[in-house]
Amino acid sequence: MREEAGQGFEPGQDQRNAPSPADTAPTKPSRRSDGRPGRIDPQGGGRDPALYQRQSFAAIDLGTNNCRLLIARPQGENFVVVDAFSRVVRLGEGLAGSGRLSDAAMDRALGALQVCAEKLKRRRVHLARSVATEACRRAENGPEFIERVRRETGIALDIISAKEEARLAVLGCHILLEQGDGPAIIFDIGGGSTELVLVEQNGAPLPRIVDWMSVPWGVVSLTETCGAEPLDADGRAARYADMRRRVRESLAPFTARLQPTLEQRDPDRPLRLLGTSGTVTTLASLHLELPQYDRRAVDGLIVPAAAMRGISERLSAMPIPSRRELACIGRERADLVVAGCAILETILDLWPADRLGVADRGIREGILRSLMASEGMAERTRSAMRRSKREGLSR
Repeated sequence: MREEAGQGFEPGQDQRNAPSPADTAPTKPSRRSDGRPGRIDPQGGGRDPALYQRQSFAAIDLGTNNCRLLIARPQGENFVVVDAFSRVVRLGEGLAGSGRLSDAAMDRALGALQVCAEKLKRRRVHLARSVATEACRRAENGPEFIERVRRETGIALDIISAKEEARLAVLGCHILLEQGDGPAIIFDIGGGSTELVLVEQNGAPLPRIVDWMSVPWGVVSLTETCGAEPLDADGRAARYADMRRRVRESLAPFTARLQPTLEQRDPDRPLRLLGTSGTVTTLASLHLELPQYDRRAVDGLIVPAAAMRGISERLSAMPIPSRRELACIGRERADLVVAGCAILETILDLWPADRLGVADRGIREGILRSLMASEGMAERTRSAMRRSKREGLSR
């Protein structure tokens, strides 16, 4: 299994050499937040300075478990969502054993991406970026699938690195970090991998990424690797312990690297944790006892870590039929949520914190902020050039 790690880069530093979004990053969270650039409407062009605020931007995130789309328009330093789509496609189903994307999984993902393509067209999206993550990174036939998607839907998926995935997640959700000084950890529990990032803010608009790591354990990959869930309570407990052991061993190098930095922090300033994923948002929903999932109630919530541990332990002990009956879990997440709980509890073991921030935002929001920042900067440059040209002609 592959692990990736690295140190010291700015989340606003676009790995594709596009302009940094730092000067347009928001300073406060928006309750309504929610893209490799591919220009959908070449007529946009930015000729009218006011046109930028009317243009639609889109981000597609094809993960190991979900396919998600977000379409938004700029609104001041933030943006307003005009359309969204999410579907569980389980693209990584069977990948742990075969090393390939199955035909059924690719067909499911393709069906979801066709819906996305229709929405891009209907909303006359000006600029979009579509990314694929761990499943396509790991699969032997990942590039072949990417080409099929381009041929059948027109969507050009970019298989991004784990480093880029971590950067986009931080860019998309860092504004939900609790106020405070010193280091903080942002983590994203995905379907095929988990990214963890140590950041420091120090009053800057964007936090600096001090260190990061990606481990190949997500809710799909860990579930499949640990085998079918036993029917008896002792068997479920042993399987859950095995999941936690695997995650802990994979995170050991990152734990050792972070120890000196975390030991230097002021003990009066507790470590801040922020999680973005279906796992933490689902558990937060159960904590709130919501009758159905409500993003407005969950995004930005701060939950006692002990409460999240308690819910994780309770879910891991339940048989699958009982979990299916719980609001906000249902059939789609019932078999996968235990792996997410194991990853979350291991993170809380390694980096104890009293509270956990919850973010229902991440890669797509990071993509949108990058796209809007780069296009806004380009528009300012074009406006300055036109102004300079007019002034030169008037002399």
